Amino acid sequence: MNHDGMGNACGPRSQETAKLMADHITMKTNPFIWSACSRDYITSFLDSGMGSCLNNIPPKQEFVYPTTAPGQAYDADEQCRFQYGVRSRQCKYAEVCSELWCMSKSNRCITSSIPAAEGTICQTNTIEKGWCYKRVCVVYGTRPEGVDGGWGLWSPWEECSRTCGGGVSSSIRHCDSPRPTIGGKYCLGERKRFRSCNIDDCPAGSRDFREIQCSDFNSVPFRGKFYTWKPYRGGGVKPCSLNCLAEGYNFYTERSPAVVDGTPCRDDSLDVCVNGECKHVGCDRVLGSDVREDRCRICGGDGSRCMSVEGLFNDSLPEGGYEEVVRIPKGSVFIHIQELNISLNYLVLKSKGDQYFINGKLTIDTPRRFDVAGTTFHYRRPTDGPETLEALGPTNITLTVMVLVREENPGIHYRFNPPLNREPLTGFAWHYNSWSRCSALCAGGVQTQQVVCRKQADHSVVYNHFCDKKNKPKEKRRTCNTEPCSPSWWTGEWSECSRSCNGGLRTREVLCKRRISVTEEKVLDDSACITQRPSPTEPCSNHSCPPEWLALDWSECTPSCGPGYRHRVVLCKSGESGDNLPESKCPKHGRPTSRVRCNLQRCPPPQWVTGPWGECSARCGLGQEMRSVQCLTPSRQPSNECLEHQRPAGMQQCKSKCDLNLPISTDNPEECKDVNTVAYCPLVLRFKFCSRPYFRQMCCKTCQGH
Repeated sequence: MNHDGMGNACGPRSQETAKLMADHITMKTNPFIWSACSRDYITSFLDSGMGSCLNNIPPKQEFVYPTTAPGQAYDADEQCRFQYGVRSRQCKYAEVCSELWCMSKSNRCITSSIPAAEGTICQTNTIEKGWCYKRVCVVYGTRPEGVDGGWGLWSPWEECSRTCGGGVSSSIRHCDSPRPTIGGKYCLGERKRFRSCNIDDCPAGSRDFREIQCSDFNSVPFRGKFYTWKPYRGGGVKPCSLNCLAEGYNFYTERSPAVVDGTPCRDDSLDVCVNGECKHVGCDRVLGSDVREDRCRICGGDGSRCMSVEGLFNDSLPEGGYEEVVRIPKGSVFIHIQELNISLNYLVLKSKGDQYFINGKLTIDTPRRFDVAGTTFHYRRPTDGPETLEALGPTNITLTVMVLVREENPGIHYRFNPPLNREPLTGFAWHYNSWSRCSALCAGGVQTQQVVCRKQADHSVVYNHFCDKKNKPKEKRRTCNTEPCSPSWWTGEWSECSRSCNGGLRTREVLCKRRISVTEEKVLDDSACITQRPSPTEPCSNHSCPPEWLALDWSECTPSCGPGYRHRVVLCKSGESGDNLPESKCPKHGRPTSRVRCNLQRCPPPQWVTGPWGECSARCGLGQEMRSVQCLTPSRQPSNECLEHQRPAGMQQCKSKCDLNLPISTDNPEECKDVNTVAYCPLVLRFKFCSRPYFRQMCCKTCQGH
């Protein structure tokens, strides 16, 4: 099968969103749905008889399937890393079961247009924790059963494939009532049905239907050149493929894998091609009919309209001339003439006069088909078998079978069925049916009188081709019940209910009308209608409103970068009245989720964050001052990913003005404490600053004993 647009075209539908077997891939390509072109191609392939191999019963095999879903073994982030590298992770969480979106190296959300693996964790407005199952987010751990498909209604019959000569019309139905879902079974049975239409013969002189189809390719170049195409009727080709012969050249080719529905499969056969397959047609020209011709070639007859003639011509004949074998009367059917053994003699066919059709005037024709006397004669002269002449008939003139004698006559067997009454078939005539019922009770209707073909013997209705089409009278029509109708109430369509529950109202238009004719009606005053006026309103949706969940708007994503959450308030409401109810009153499993994951943008890297500088360690002269230095994320969380060489200094030199009136430090235990719990006292101890008066006073408790 070709991809769409590459030999697998289906007209305007090829513009649909790209799907499986599309000619190119887009962000919207869904890999689990066939395109319309592909569906048509596969369906036609199977309908043409190529799907019979699917009817066998498959061998029983036990398959051991893994119990763990792939999405459980590898979460969405891991699936992204498989596709886009070790730094990739999931984004666009809401779409994970239909399309897995991942962060690219350039910090953009991208997708390969494939869903996440089955079993991948997901979340929706109504499912707090779910997993992907059959491309849908369902409650975690559940595997919903599929819905089996059901057939929809048959479509109206399509236009007939031919205007005459036995066409085919089709009707189709789809497996959409309901459609199968989540692994449900597809419908079984007939998807497309066919029936015969326009079975009457085409007018005399009409072109052969295959010839018309071949000639359509005259304007189409074949290998860079134009040819005049005629049907190829030789052997070795499928009966329902369109094989055409290039006129004036010695080659033929298949121009189409299937002829138009209603094309005869073979000459001298009523069977027709449907969807590329040869289908049986009864002699009544109805598809699938079991009605057969009798020995007289009368459809559904009892064989009483003809007789059987059979004999053997074995006279000894002089060599070198023509000798008469048998005369075949006009109207004969099932003609079979055969030599008993291989010989150098030749069978000859001519009219009652001197018109030769086969092997006349001492000229030997090549074995082939001959259209003679209103039928087709098949002349065969195999190298390893006796010579034969065969035709189905009926013939429209009397024929004479001769033999051109070249050697001793081996004997000639003949068999045919001439009619008892050699005049054209009679006993059928056109008749008018009775007038049909009037199409309307008032304001002008129509009656028709159809013409049917009836059998004179019992007046039974038969197919039209039994009667002479040239003499068929036209169908009669007349008007009836032309008086105006009585005034009556007319009602319009009901409007939608004003409320969906707790009692609403719907309305409609009510008018008093009177139909005057088929195309005219008048609106009258309501008093003109004598019956009670239909109500223009009626109550609806009287059932109580069930408690239902109401979800308010989502909050902003927090934090503003990196993985976060949106929150919303979920309330239990009493229908449209808006009364708040306890959450226990609403359905337990239908509660919308109040939190979903989100990711507005990728966070900037962690940075060094410094605090304010502390006091100078010296009350007089040079000292040290310190500050806190931390590596923090944008959400103020500690991190160890900052670059060490960029770390700001945590300590620097400082200078204080000297004050001679500084209080004298004391080691009095009652007053000994770390002033304001200075953060750098442990550092004072570590760097042995306790010997200095200022530090000893500020960090008295820490410096005790040192």
